Amino acid sequence: MDRAHLPVIVIGAGPIGLAAAAHLLRRGETPLVLEAGLSAGASIALWRHVRVFSPWAYNIDPASRALLEAHGWAAPPAGNFPTGQELLDRYVLPLAALPEIAPRLRLGARVTAVSRQGLGRTNTAGRALAPFVVQVQTEQGEADLLARAVIDASGTYTQPNPLGASGLPALGEREHARQFFYGIPQVLGADRARYAGRRVLVAGSGHSAFNVLLELAELARSEPRTAITWVARSTQLRKILGGADADELPERGRLGERLGALIAQGTLQVETGFKAATVTGTPGGLVVSDGARDLAPVDEIVVATGFRPELAILRELRLALDEVVESPFALAPLIDPNIHSCGTVPPHGAEELKHPEPDFFIVGMKSYGRAPTFLLRTGYEQVRSVVLALSGDWEGARRVELKLPETGVCSSNLGDEGGACCAPADAARGSAPVTLTLGGLPLLPISAGKPTP
Repeated sequence: MDRAHLPVIVIGAGPIGLAAAAHLLRRGETPLVLEAGLSAGASIALWRHVRVFSPWAYNIDPASRALLEAHGWAAPPAGNFPTGQELLDRYVLPLAALPEIAPRLRLGARVTAVSRQGLGRTNTAGRALAPFVVQVQTEQGEADLLARAVIDASGTYTQPNPLGASGLPALGEREHARQFFYGIPQVLGADRARYAGRRVLVAGSGHSAFNVLLELAELARSEPRTAITWVARSTQLRKILGGADADELPERGRLGERLGALIAQGTLQVETGFKAATVTGTPGGLVVSDGARDLAPVDEIVVATGFRPELAILRELRLALDEVVESPFALAPLIDPNIHSCGTVPPHGAEELKHPEPDFFIVGMKSYGRAPTFLLRTGYEQVRSVVLALSGDWEGARRVELKLPETGVCSSNLGDEGGACCAPADAARGSAPVTLTLGGLPLLPISAGKPTP
């Protein structure tokens, strides 16, 4: 079948997926955006109450801006910091409603699998010429959609990591699921009654956990019986709290500063080096243990330990995923938190994101696999490069420019605290075989050679 007349299917209608659609339109391509939610930016709606630490200047894609401004849209002040709701109302939803994009957006269309038409992953002959087939589930039932290329921008927010430090739910975590929340609850809003005057344990060492802890501390000022326990797996509290004034995103640095002040005041009970193994229900509450320490009983547990990519839908594709972080293999050494914590991710685009499956790319937060510190600006540059590659302009695709703000913390887990985490990737990480993985499990090995464009 001639694929030229088929659309490029984009999975996910968040900021990165919609940016991919805008760039495709700019290049004369036909996008078809599939969104599992009932509105664009459905994952953002889950954390709409959170104010992001990157200003508007970092959060608007240039191609999307051009489309919006052609219809009279005015950008918010570049230096202001939006909440998730403001990001939706002032950018994502207006972008999705544009006459260029709205007819190409299907809501309530959950992608359940991606493959090649008539070919499973083991079939090679004619593979690069076969259209992609994307299975979707809608209210009307199942359907197969054909595409000449696929860009997976489905994100990771709906795939949170568990409390258990082994990457598995702690024993008892499923049993007591009603007392768990994964992500960032609306502590000062809709979820206030759940946490007011209760004993709350928060697990995680990233900015999501910081937001939860700061809101709980605010709640405790008016509800003094609220008790807060913070557990983190790392023992390096200074590194966790970030670079403060040295952070090139000041609001990100202030999160750590504010949390450090609460610790100094004794507002939080802090347990570092804690790797949760069990959760036990007792008459006094839930007791979380790492095998050596039993924490004081709590009433509620908030798990903010990051996210992981949903890879099951891609099982029939040939992917080159890193065995550690589950990102595209060439990207992994640039973002692996075992190597560095800098915000200085080197420029990367289609070259680092390609797979042995031609014309398939994972972009946005999902491209980072299990690695943290993703910024929207990164995803916008990714899709610009990927769309150029799909349109045949590999020279332009490889000409990637990306300057991200540093965190102010640059340390390595491979040696001393002051190690040079931003050293060349090969020196820090060493070479590793390219391995196909699914949900962390190794699949069929492939050659270590890079896939060709």
